[in-house]
Amino acid sequence: MDRTLALYEEKGWGEGRVQYRLRDWLISRQRCWGAPIPVIYCDACGAVPVPEEHLPVELPEELNFEKPGNPLDHHPTWKHVDCPQCGKPARRDTDTMDTFVDSSWYFARYTDPWNETAPTTLSAVDGPDGWMPVEQYIGGVEHAILHLLYSRFFTRAMKATGHVNVIEEPFKGLFTQGMVVHETYKVAGEGFITPAEVRIDESDGARNAVRLSDGAPVEIGPIEKMSKSKKNVVDPDDIIATYGADTARWFVLSDSPPERDVIWSEAGVEGAHRFVQRLWRLVAEAAPALSGVTANPAKDGPLAATSKTVHKTLKAVGEDLGRLQFNKAVARIYELTNLLSRDIAALPDADAEAKAALRQGVEFLIVMIAPMMPHLAEACWQEIGGTGLAAEQPWPEFDSALVVDDELLLPVQINGKKRAELSVAADASPKEIEEAALALDAVRVALEGKQPKKVIVVPKRIVNVVI
Repeated sequence: MDRTLALYEEKGWGEGRVQYRLRDWLISRQRCWGAPIPVIYCDACGAVPVPEEHLPVELPEELNFEKPGNPLDHHPTWKHVDCPQCGKPARRDTDTMDTFVDSSWYFARYTDPWNETAPTTLSAVDGPDGWMPVEQYIGGVEHAILHLLYSRFFTRAMKATGHVNVIEEPFKGLFTQGMVVHETYKVAGEGFITPAEVRIDESDGARNAVRLSDGAPVEIGPIEKMSKSKKNVVDPDDIIATYGADTARWFVLSDSPPERDVIWSEAGVEGAHRFVQRLWRLVAEAAPALSGVTANPAKDGPLAATSKTVHKTLKAVGEDLGRLQFNKAVARIYELTNLLSRDIAALPDADAEAKAALRQGVEFLIVMIAPMMPHLAEACWQEIGGTGLAAEQPWPEFDSALVVDDELLLPVQINGKKRAELSVAADASPKEIEEAALALDAVRVALEGKQPKKVIVVPKRIVNVVI
């Protein structure tokens, strides 16, 4: 952009100018919650700021909500004060500030909330030994537009007023999460109804909805953000009562990437609940055979491959959680559960090394689900005789030797189209990979006894044979 502007100015085509689209922000609200506006109105002196030694202004504890309007207007004593300048009777501003005013700098206050004489403590808020800036900001799209803007403004203002030291920006990283959405349902002549009032029947690929109470036909509307006006909300208490909090959490995390919207569906929740039950049964059935066993990976034998998968999964899930890719972590845990289910079925005939490997696999699995399904994790941890709480366990360390592949599976293309796969040693040279690729039946048939024009080997990625 800078080079483009410089070119336009050099050619005399125009002149660069920054145009701001900021507008004034009306922060006053006619309600009793929120931070009081520290201003006193005097008939003689006008608007007078509350002296710093009288800050913060505290709201009254007793309020009367029986009259319409702002309860602070009706309070018999709170709003009546003397003017700080002339001492004559005056009145407080009874409006309160928009709650964004509080949330635009609370993160700075968190660095030392015990300071009773100043909003921030300079040695703690930022700088060499300070906490800020915030490493990760997570919020919805409305926060990314408004709250982020306000917070950046406040941070720069606080630097100008001496309440922070050096930072210009309050947040290092921004992550905008998606929303939970749901279908809408409407009865002709009556308006929207809630999902709990609807029964959906499927026949020959068609979905038809009726109201449970009287069988009235229901129009299935578009999928939209959950809102009270559209009544397409699901009561969390109902979900927790029916399936448990872990199921609800697991479904939300597994359904889609966190930056996208989650389409709430009863079928999806039921699927998540089945997995919760399956995982509990798996651990409960394995617990007696694994009791008292010391966890260790299998280096050789039939469980060696399982131990490699366990450690690879642990490494990948840790990386996924760090990148907020929860749905990928969930998918890996599904795969690991399937693998452990197969091996645990053979536990009665397993030797000591196999039991030690499975004990480690189950322990790692429980620790991996703990951030997402804490209640189930604690129950499973107790079932296998774990010490303390699952939540108290450090994240396990993977064995670097077990996460390295001994063999690689490379796709083999012929003129840019995949025709085969090639399994080679991880340390195979490009020449060895080329020779192995040319020996494949699919490649030999395509060559018809001729020599290829070129063989392109991208190490650890792909082989392309050009005919």
